Formats: sequence, structure tokens, C-alpha cells
Amino acid sequence: MVSTTSLIDYLRKASERLPEEAERVLHALLEQGSMNKEELSLTARVKRAVLDHIIMQLYALGLVEISTEGKSKICTVTKLGDEFYSLVKAG
Repeated sequence: MVSTTSLIDYLRKASERLPEEAERVLHALLEQGSMNKEELSLTARVKRAVLDHIIMQLYALGLVEISTEGKSKICTVTKLGDEFYSLVKAG
């Protein structure tokens, strides 16, 4: 039997599996806009080693995009990431 899950239910379950720092990372990106990992680490108050892990999880879920500018990796919240953050804060 195949079970179907709504997108909202899927995102709520995903938020339960993310580390608590993920919310701070998304909040920082939504408030301050795109930034490199160093700035993001300081703004979100997340250790750099932990940040790399969180960014990869958020990227895999489609909540952030990563682009390259020179040697820097720039992180940006996607539209889905914005909606996800609103859902997490509401629920």
C-alpha cells in the first residue's frame, strides 16, 4: 500500500528531523539576505563545522541555494525555504 503525504505534512516532518540551529540559519538568511558561510555562521550563531552540515541538509530539501562568488559560497533562501520557515514558526 502506498501512502500519500501532503507537502505541508512532509515539511513538518522534515523540520522535526533538522537540528535546532537550522531555524536560526533560515531566520538569518531571511532577515539579512544572501551571505557567505562565514557571515552566516556569525549572524546565526552557529559553529562553522555545524553550519556546513546544516546548509547541506537545507540544500537537499530545496530550502536554500548555494552559489559561488570567487572562493566564497553564497547561501540564499529559496521561495520554498521562505514558506518552510513560515510553516515552522506557525506550527
